[in-house]
Amino acid sequence: MKALRLAFMGTPDFSVAALESVLQAGHDVVCVYSQPPRRAGRGKKLRKSPVHDYADLKGIEVRHPENFKDEADQQAFKDLNLDVAVVVAYGLILPKSILDAPKYGCLNIHASLLPRWRGAAPIQRAILAGDSETGVTIMQMDVGLDTGDILLVSSLPITSKTNAQMLHDQLSVLGSKMIVEALDGLVCGTLTPRQQPSEGVTYAEKLQKEEGHLIWMEPAEELERKIRAFTPWPGAYFHCGDERIKVLEAEFVPISSTAGFVIDEQITVGCGVGALRLKVLQRPGKKPLDAKQFLHGHALCPGKHLTCYK
Repeated sequence: MKALRLAFMGTPDFSVAALESVLQAGHDVVCVYSQPPRRAGRGKKLRKSPVHDYADLKGIEVRHPENFKDEADQQAFKDLNLDVAVVVAYGLILPKSILDAPKYGCLNIHASLLPRWRGAAPIQRAILAGDSETGVTIMQMDVGLDTGDILLVSSLPITSKTNAQMLHDQLSVLGSKMIVEALDGLVCGTLTPRQQPSEGVTYAEKLQKEEGHLIWMEPAEELERKIRAFTPWPGAYFHCGDERIKVLEAEFVPISSTAGFVIDEQITVGCGVGALRLKVLQRPGKKPLDAKQFLHGHALCPGKHLTCYK
């Protein structure tokens, strides 16, 4: 297999597995592009992205332009004389001059079965919508939002136990394997791009923290999916008095009860349709506890009424 000269463009930990796979496959990663260090944590210290940290470990040059509007940044990218660029969760929109610079263009690892769930949060939106499967699409990038031609697709099931962290990890590994296959296909000429269908297009809007609020008037099955979709971030929660309590795990219970009322000592809460049994909860600044442990230090007794609205 011919080693390709490439740039890798990614930022979060989701992207690290793909960078590792590309390097292990013997490709020449001449430069990594990642989001600039951001202030994070209680001390608000500058923190490099996971991809930046991994590139430093491997001794690869890292660049982090704020955008590619500057002609100097565009020229610096062109001067790399790339065969291809691999892009996964980078976080910047790439102009046509960047997309066209490498010999084979830019390949994107997208965590959905395109054209379903184009956009920023495909993993969480797939769970939230109750999809039975999702997957990874390797796409030839164009100037649209995840609209490029499809090169490779592979799917994974979404079960009733799947949360966003689990799916994130599975899709990261899957994408890291598929990109190596795609790069081999580029060299061998065996990839056949196909246009995305016009039917079935959906958009995965960026998550907002407020979306995690559990509104007990809503159907219990929808709330259970929300808990799985928003674990670990931004988290699903409800208010009890002045406290915001996170729910990390719950199960749907097919019984009828008044919305917002705690039904039993297993912390089963009535919803608009059905009920939700809260299995793992977390108070602010505390560690997660199962329902039995949680009740030792918090009164969520049968008959208690929880706020049903925002």
